[in-house]
Amino acid sequence: MSTGALLGIAGGGVALLLLLVLRFRVQAFVALLVVSIGVALAAGVPAADLVKTIETGMGNTLGHISIIIALGAMIGRVIELSGGAESLARSLMDRFGERRTALALTVAGFILGIPVFFEVGLIILMPLVHGVARTARKPLLAYALPMGAAMLTVHAFLPPHPGAVAAAAQIGSNLGWILLLGIPLTAVVVLFGYLVAKRMTRREYPTTPEAPAEVHSAGSDGIGSDGTGADGTPSGGTVTAARSVPRAPSFGMVVALILTPIVLILAGTVGDLVLPAGSVPRAVLTVLGAPLVALLIALALCAWLLGFRRGWSRSHVAEVLGSALPPVAAVILVAGAGGVFGNVLVKTGIGTAVAELLRSTGLPVLVLAFLMTLLLRAAQGSATVALVTAAGLITPLLADASLSAPHLALISLAMGAGALAVSHINDAGYWMFTKLVGLEVGAALRTWTLLTTVMGVAGFALTAVLWPLV
Repeated sequence: MSTGALLGIAGGGVALLLLLVLRFRVQAFVALLVVSIGVALAAGVPAADLVKTIETGMGNTLGHISIIIALGAMIGRVIELSGGAESLARSLMDRFGERRTALALTVAGFILGIPVFFEVGLIILMPLVHGVARTARKPLLAYALPMGAAMLTVHAFLPPHPGAVAAAAQIGSNLGWILLLGIPLTAVVVLFGYLVAKRMTRREYPTTPEAPAEVHSAGSDGIGSDGTGADGTPSGGTVTAARSVPRAPSFGMVVALILTPIVLILAGTVGDLVLPAGSVPRAVLTVLGAPLVALLIALALCAWLLGFRRGWSRSHVAEVLGSALPPVAAVILVAGAGGVFGNVLVKTGIGTAVAELLRSTGLPVLVLAFLMTLLLRAAQGSATVALVTAAGLITPLLADASLSAPHLALISLAMGAGALAVSHINDAGYWMFTKLVGLEVGAALRTWTLLTTVMGVAGFALTAVLWPLV
């Protein structure tokens, strides 16, 4: 089949995906499977090989990401229901002082955003933000805008969030390198976003917020365009807080538990770089630094320190952990379906044709990764769907580029920057934030949408600055 015909099929497939998700509101997992089958048949995949192609794409992707996403969701759930999230936010507010409360909440959003999904974090922290705004007699938006943007930034950029993990798996990026480069990069973007939001909120916008959810209540979140929660994240479950909790977890304990898997993964990555091959220390760090092992260790510590030691029974701990799984199932399936789409592109030769087209633009691969994800994010709303779809389209181009591990990590982060930007009216996360804050559509576009876009562009600029240095 000619290159032109393959490119036409690819363009038609993406257009059909957008049509199914936006116009007909088809769940993203189903839409991706339908498009993958249609593209495969149109590009000449034999009927006898169709099922194998789909199963291979799904299996290769889920084999890498499903455990990571599930364990990350469990850790976030334990921290949420133990009161650790509220304890973290209140401790930071005490440390930063009354004059820097907005910065304290932004830092809380950044730290809490690592283990807790975006919309769940909003549900947990918004009651606290409402109380702070009432006490200080300041506009609610001054506190909520930078905090919400911080959580969305972490959601778009860093593991164990589904889009970031799925995109990294498809392009072959190492999660350790993503964390090593991404945590400081994301922190800078969040700080920049705080400063921009501070300037934005000098002007007062009228708000009529809905009553905030109770802290530790089950997440009751909007359904996103990919059939999960806001912005493609899973919603909370139905388990309530522990029945008998003597006191909230300490600030140091919560931070230590959040940092445990990050430190282990980074230790494994650094060990591979500096320790001799075949040495025992390197082998130990390689095992401990494997993302699934690091997350499993962190989960065990969370269950013990935040659960058993604070009065939770074995059955309640099991119930809490189990409640984290149903909400993330849809996200895991969406990511797997993205892997199916990517495998179809490779098997049919469409990926090679798309790579040649992208190469002919003369744009650097870093720019292409950012722009492609940004356009898909703006078109259909979900950051997760944008990341997995863009990863499938750009993977063939990366295969020919022979990029190093740090450069592949920067590609992942550039895609995350694209997924952060342009959160607007087709994004359920946009509606969740605006409803909780009580912004009108026009005001939300001038604040939330503009801020996420500026922060996304800033994140991409940082990856471009780092590119020649790694």
